[in-house]
Amino acid sequence: MSGTGTTATGDSGAVGGDGVTVERDKETGVAVVTLDRPAKHNAVTLEMARRLGAIWRGLRYEDEVRAVVVTGSGGRAFCTGIDRDDAGRVPQPSSPYTIDDPLVAIGPKANDLWKPVIAAVEGMACGGAFYLLGEAEFLIAGETAEFFDPHTSYGMVSAFETIHMAQRMPFGEVARMALMGTAERISARRAHETGLVSEVTAAGGALAAAVRCAEVIAGWPTEAVQGTVRALWTAKEAVRSQALAQAPHLVTLGNLPPERQAELFTGRGRRTGFTTR
Repeated sequence: MSGTGTTATGDSGAVGGDGVTVERDKETGVAVVTLDRPAKHNAVTLEMARRLGAIWRGLRYEDEVRAVVVTGSGGRAFCTGIDRDDAGRVPQPSSPYTIDDPLVAIGPKANDLWKPVIAAVEGMACGGAFYLLGEAEFLIAGETAEFFDPHTSYGMVSAFETIHMAQRMPFGEVARMALMGTAERISARRAHETGLVSEVTAAGGALAAAVRCAEVIAGWPTEAVQGTVRALWTAKEAVRSQALAQAPHLVTLGNLPPERQAELFTGRGRRTGFTTR
């Protein structure tokens, strides 16, 4: 970040320093929230999910932070969703009308943060990553970024993810991504063509570009900026909230049992063939 008043705090959510970090630049008013588990493709643990919620809620009270960038470390992935080891540790009620989703509150809007958030994407962004990407104001991606949704390949319903993406992409593009599963990945170029991504940079350049945008936005009057963010989300909030209310039931009814999901994951995990468009 460009200012000299930069401070960093570690919000570690896992053993060995893995987790989430937050870097604040007091001069520019920009904070960068980084998913920091590069060895695990920045997959989200249960502790990281709790940390992210706390970070977004905390930023509501930091008046010196006027714009936020969310990104992933390492360059290989923005995020690949929930850590599968942790996913099995979430007890679920037996009723088909309820489900506890550990990622449902990891995004800024779910935590009532209406400061502008820009996502900087490098490498893979898939599955549960869309909880975060779906609640950003806009996305900037490096040219080697790839987007895909593996749920159906592993016997899982893509509900929350597709609902988030349906607010950002044409219906047919969301449907194709969700239904093709692991067989197809959307390139940064195609994501830009469909409106998911607002800017494509050279590989490794997404974060710098996102920070530059955030610095501009943070320089405008705060009340006008946050009012504009809120107005934008009001335009689609009714449809979005109704759709998300149905998501838990669809997931509960449509998901295969965890042991069957694990079998599919292990079997398909050895397959490396996929197409990119």
